Amino acid sequence: MSLSIIYRGRKVKFGLRFSRRRLLSLAGLSAFLVVSYYQPWTSDGLDTTYAQHRISDEQQQLALQSEAVREVRRHAEQELMAMTMRVGEMQSQLLRLEALGQRLTEVAQLEPGEFNFSQPMPVGGPEITVAEWPSDTEHSVLNDIDAMLGQLEEKQKQLRLLESVMVNHHMNDERQIAGRPITTGWLSSPYGIRKDPFNGNPRMHRGVDFASAEGAPVVVTGAGIVTFAGRRAGYGNLIEVDHGGGLRTRYAHMSRIDVKVGDVVTRGQSIATVGTTGRSTGPHVHYEVIENGRHVNPSSHVQRRLASQ
Repeated sequence: MSLSIIYRGRKVKFGLRFSRRRLLSLAGLSAFLVVSYYQPWTSDGLDTTYAQHRISDEQQQLALQSEAVREVRRHAEQELMAMTMRVGEMQSQLLRLEALGQRLTEVAQLEPGEFNFSQPMPVGGPEITVAEWPSDTEHSVLNDIDAMLGQLEEKQKQLRLLESVMVNHHMNDERQIAGRPITTGWLSSPYGIRKDPFNGNPRMHRGVDFASAEGAPVVVTGAGIVTFAGRRAGYGNLIEVDHGGGLRTRYAHMSRIDVKVGDVVTRGQSIATVGTTGRSTGPHVHYEVIENGRHVNPSSHVQRRLASQ
């Protein structure tokens, strides 16, 4: 197969003759040029700009998620640190509670072997299977907290038992409160509604005031345990004593505090000195009596006379 092209003009006359091989070569070259020009392999459906934006958005999302995970980790570490500090505080409270129980046992003058605060309470009973709360038992901090809570609950039970033992040893009379919180002085303000000494408005006075010389001794009105000793708004220097059975007394405005939390005190013991700290117009002792969480008029306790007196 061949192709012949003949051109005849007025002055020019020539002819071209293509063999089959030349025709195929020419067709291949033409096809190559057409394909190279149109580039059919490029797809109109893929937008490179859009793809770059999507990749950039995904990278930003991953960065935000990574930062969120780091923030959660930092927060968890802070909570774990706070939890560890609380465990340390609980251990300190437990040691103080144990010391308090030992001192109470000594004050109660119990027979050896009748009550041992350092030993676990003898208890028993049939084993009962109960559903357990899910917990991470491998975490040392949680294990420490569980152990501390168990020990604190055990010591609280022992203290309640010790209280009942003390009552059985005829110590109830010592725990009753009676008399005045001062050795010298006078009643300067009774319990009840009175005119506020600072603004003149009617106010409830939830205790009684005993005026005395600054520096004079302040005495506790019954045996008990000091549960607060420090500054408190309005009260100035304040001491609170727990006498058991839901009975507490407070002594306020002292110039100096001579006891600390956990001390066992007996009736008539000097615990502070008269002062005028806090919301006070002069040297005196503000004396409160609280029964089962409610303030009561201290007058009946102040005027009480015990059989031993």
